[in-house]
Amino acid sequence: MLRIGMGYDVHKLVEERKLILGGVEIPHDKGLLGHSDADVVVHAIMDALLGAMAEGDIGKHFPDTDSKYKNISSIKLLEYVRDLLKEKRAVINNIDATIIAQKPKMAPYIHLMRENIAYALHVQVMQVNIKATTEEGLGFTGEKLGISSQAIALIEL
Repeated sequence: MLRIGMGYDVHKLVEERKLILGGVEIPHDKGLLGHSDADVVVHAIMDALLGAMAEGDIGKHFPDTDSKYKNISSIKLLEYVRDLLKEKRAVINNIDATIIAQKPKMAPYIHLMRENIAYALHVQVMQVNIKATTEEGLGFTGEKLGISSQAIALIEL
């Protein structure tokens, strides 16, 4: 049976935090505020995969009230989702994600993000697509107050 899941995440940009997207540290004067490394791309992908499995969301699996997730790499959390997929005998068909950010430019980092996510999920890079867009200066992302990401995943159960 084919199942589709959709994910969305957003975090505020703040000073004195690293900017981590798709498991890649991107040079920028601000980073994303969050309990973990606040990697919105990986968070959206995890929510899409969890949704496709009808397994809730990342808040259910990795609550921000649990100190063991403080500053954890979201790639590590993605590996937990991979293991849950395996446990349910689910197979990833493909993942498509969009990063919404005014700055910085994402193009130089997209391929490495795809490789990191594919490696963590034990899938081929061609099964993971990531793209980026701006909001032409509109809204909180356009005003450089935060970064968001949307993802969709198709799995077979």
